[in-house]
Amino acid sequence: MSKNLTTRSEDYSKWYNELVVKADLAENSGVRGCMVIKPYGYAIWEKMQAELDRMFKETGHQNAYFPLFVPKSMFEAEEKNAEGFAKECAVVTHYRLKNDPDRPGKLMVDPNAKLEEELIVRPTSEAIIWSTYKGWVQSYRDLPLLINQWANVVRWEMRTRLFLRTAEFLWQEGHTAHATRKEAIEESEKMMNVYADFAQNFMAIPVVKGLKTETERFAGAEETYCIEALMQDGKALQAGTSHFLGQNFAEAFDVKFANAEGKQEYVWGTSWGVSTRLMGALVMTHSDDQGLVLPPNLAPIQVVVVPIYKTDEQLAQITAEVDKLIADLRKLGISVKFDDRTTQKPGFKFAEWELKGVPVRIAVGPKDIENGTYEVARRDTLTKESKPKEGIAEFISGLLEQIQSDLFNKAFNYRETHITEVNSFDEFTAVLENKGGFVSAHWDGTAATEERIKELTKATIRCIPLDGVEEAGSCVFTGNPSTKRVFFAKAY
Repeated sequence: MSKNLTTRSEDYSKWYNELVVKADLAENSGVRGCMVIKPYGYAIWEKMQAELDRMFKETGHQNAYFPLFVPKSMFEAEEKNAEGFAKECAVVTHYRLKNDPDRPGKLMVDPNAKLEEELIVRPTSEAIIWSTYKGWVQSYRDLPLLINQWANVVRWEMRTRLFLRTAEFLWQEGHTAHATRKEAIEESEKMMNVYADFAQNFMAIPVVKGLKTETERFAGAEETYCIEALMQDGKALQAGTSHFLGQNFAEAFDVKFANAEGKQEYVWGTSWGVSTRLMGALVMTHSDDQGLVLPPNLAPIQVVVVPIYKTDEQLAQITAEVDKLIADLRKLGISVKFDDRTTQKPGFKFAEWELKGVPVRIAVGPKDIENGTYEVARRDTLTKESKPKEGIAEFISGLLEQIQSDLFNKAFNYRETHITEVNSFDEFTAVLENKGGFVSAHWDGTAATEERIKELTKATIRCIPLDGVEEAGSCVFTGNPSTKRVFFAKAY
């Protein structure tokens, strides 16, 4: 199997685009800016979804579903949110087509089927959900309201890239209502920590937890918490956000409750989400010039077994041996595939599963059967060794844990060596141009400085790290006083 992948050093962006397509994760569709997620890519997304769904339910959340369409007047109710998403909105104006009299066999919009009120195709669901919550919340006994939905949303992006930025994408969005400000802030922080836990323990991606600046904050939020990851090309990627909404949406949609004293109060809200953009993060954090490298916790196939044989009799003998191995692996909860296709040679299969990032490959031939051994290859290090068949299932189980841990440590070490403290603007620009990664620098706290730095360098403030310490200093750009460093980076 010929991979013909562009190398990362040659053109990182091209390497990523080729890999997503060649590894059968996704492809561009007939609709501009939209993608088809192929079965292998969707299987990874399903594993992400299942794990996140479990984590949400363990923290008390329930799933629901809300409409795709939002009446324009409803969408406009919370002004900051509406303004923030206005440029990305797709709008439905008519509800019917009819035959075009001037073009036989073609259709046209029926001018008599204009909607009385235009509908927004949801770019996010705060408006429709908060309008619904008005009917669900009357008393403090109805709170907290902890709801999540798995859905698709549409944001009319002009420049698109598979998984990272598409006009339509899949995501989950949590929307919660609380009796107190303190509870809502605790919820926002809790969900940021859930995302960080998932990214680090399942995706093997180290993240920085932080706060967004006012400029980068979610439209309509009082505070946005985020997790930021670093890709192999030194660019940052926002991997998840959790927003403390204050009472903004409750006031816009008149969502009140009677407290224990019978007094009417507005509820406090949060919203939080991650999307199929995580697929892009997964690909870019771990993969190499040979193809995908998947952490075992998210690999649809954790082990692939490839038989090496010349005769049908040898294949039958190998199959009988492999059936026992597969049963032992599955008892340990390991997903395994026996690639006994007769249409492809072993070399082709090796290359294909390497491209698709399967963490462990086992090769079995007549000599292995004779010697009581298996050839075990690791995808992450591209190393292989011969192991005795006794205890092989337990060995593989341990190896998968080792690979998961090693992938995280490799990404963590890269991230740590790409956080650079600077104290002058010359240093700042030099690091951005020559090294990349997170640039830790003092900032004077003004939106004007933030915007000017972005104009000059294309770097944005990715976050104000939550574990940052108070430190007297001078803004890297203006020289004005500053008390804390922030992380700048070029980003996806």
